[in-house]
Amino acid sequence: MCSAISAGLRSPIRRLVTLRRAHAISTSVVHNDTILVKTNDEFVTKVMNNDKPVIVNFHADWCEPCKILTPKLKELIQPLDNLDLAVVDVEDNPELVHTFEVKAVPAVIAIRNGLIVDKFIGLVDADMITNLIDRMSGKKKDA
Repeated sequence: MCSAISAGLRSPIRRLVTLRRAHAISTSVVHNDTILVKTNDEFVTKVMNNDKPVIVNFHADWCEPCKILTPKLKELIQPLDNLDLAVVDVEDNPELVHTFEVKAVPAVIAIRNGLIVDKFIGLVDADMITNLIDRMSGKKKDA
């Protein structure tokens, strides 16, 4: 009888483990509207084909200005439900760097309906960042 009970308990646990394996999660991570792009296909699917506007931040781990800009963008975009942030590591995505002609980091590109609508390179002043986010999220009309 004990073995029947313990077998019955193991069965649901095995099913849970099987379910976790069966539903493989993509290599990209989405937390609070931040898309960490790992492949070109993910970029097309999650950025270019996104229903919402997306601010794409090309950055590198060794880039000191990136260490300032990336957290600031996350902080400003996280509370917005109508704008996404995509982070692209230039070291891991050379094809995207080439496609978007990124010559320096940080580079920020604003994409709406699959089209580039604005961009800037380097660490710019806070007003420029805020204005871009406001325009992309619809808080401020494009000039």
